[in-house]
Amino acid sequence: MRLAVLTVGKGGNAWADAAVGEYGKRIRRFHRIEEQAVKPARYRGDEDAVRRAEAERLLAALGDRDRLVALDERGDDLDSHAFADLLRTCRVSGTHRLVFALGGPYGHDAALRERAWRTIRLSSLVLNHEVARVVLYEQIYRGLSLLAGHPYHH
Repeated sequence: MRLAVLTVGKGGNAWADAAVGEYGKRIRRFHRIEEQAVKPARYRGDEDAVRRAEAERLLAALGDRDRLVALDERGDDLDSHAFADLLRTCRVSGTHRLVFALGGPYGHDAALRERAWRTIRLSSLVLNHEVARVVLYEQIYRGLSLLAGHPYHH
């Protein structure tokens, strides 16, 4: 199974890029992971239009066999063990590529949430894009560590 993170817009915050880089190195001990950014849509007074345009770009980056997890404030709450179980389910079911999608500042369009296998949220708090990206990478590493019996979770 391959892991991928799709984001709207590039990082650009040195502290977040450094944290993602560190967790990315740790994740690669267990799995290959890639990150792809799509261009943000320009805001012209219509949030729905921005969400639709960004969803089209994110969906275009998906393959037919990809299993999509949308990260959205309306998603299911998972604890770290449930997140690890999500990873395990994908691994044992032969998922080709598990893709996590982080939306832009206006969130995901319904079309993207409908395509998603699961929709989860990282926190009941609203997190800015860079913080969410770091939290996602940390949770992927934590989940893989749990599955491997690595002591990181403790």
